[in-house]
Amino acid sequence: MTQNSNSKNPLHGLWALTNRELKKWYKNPYLFILSIIQPLIWMGLFGRAMNLSAIFTNNPQIPQQFAQQIMRQTFGTADYFSYMSVGILSFVVLFTTMFSGMSIVWDRRLGFLNKVLSTPVARGSILMSKVLSAVIRSLLQAAIVLGFAFVLGLTLGPDFTPLNLLGVFGALFLISLGLSSIFILIAIRSTRWETQMAVMNLLNLPLLFASNALFPTSLMPDWLQAVAKVNPITYATDATRQLILYPIDMTTLIFDFTYLSVFAVVFTVIGILLSWRYLSR
Repeated sequence: MTQNSNSKNPLHGLWALTNRELKKWYKNPYLFILSIIQPLIWMGLFGRAMNLSAIFTNNPQIPQQFAQQIMRQTFGTADYFSYMSVGILSFVVLFTTMFSGMSIVWDRRLGFLNKVLSTPVARGSILMSKVLSAVIRSLLQAAIVLGFAFVLGLTLGPDFTPLNLLGVFGALFLISLGLSSIFILIAIRSTRWETQMAVMNLLNLPLLFASNALFPTSLMPDWLQAVAKVNPITYATDATRQLILYPIDMTTLIFDFTYLSVFAVVFTVIGILLSWRYLSR
């Protein structure tokens, strides 16, 4: 009787499986340390090396005031590091969630998935445990990157308050929820890790560069702007930049969160529905 009631509960086993995924991360000291250090390396090396502000501000032929005006018109801030460091948050979420699908591939190959599928745990819970673990890891790494950005001199906008950080992590939560669902869906029937790696390598750079994470979409070619307008990373980055760097435009901010919410809900629901049909031994 208990087994039947548990099998009908969609949350049955969700935390146990999620905790298992997280333990594979934080109980492996090398993996845990590397996953924490990697975002810091990106921020410290890539963030400071790709400093477009120096092109204008260090040029003696361009007046300082004029150089700052060019930067503000182009990036919305006079400091490119601040512009890019906020974009790196979406970058960290993207690359963390991309590996969420690999867990299902290895669980299938090692036989653990067969054991879980023979228990009363709902198949939707199996998928959601992978999603939630990826979301938690993404948010933790993004928090470390953001803290490191503050240390390196991130410029805050006029409307920034500590409460804005709730909105920042709300946007990152939604984008990580949707992206992890997509990558897990891709891997749900895969038995070869090479296939998943090929898909990840195919999608990572197009998703990153066809967004405003590193460069304004308004300066992109028209065809690339059309791609960026449907790229969820664009809306996550825009929301976080408004909450950290720019004066807040509530209309735009509400639209960003609406788009991200629809994106997250749609792909999470699709993932749960398809897991019932395609997640098999």
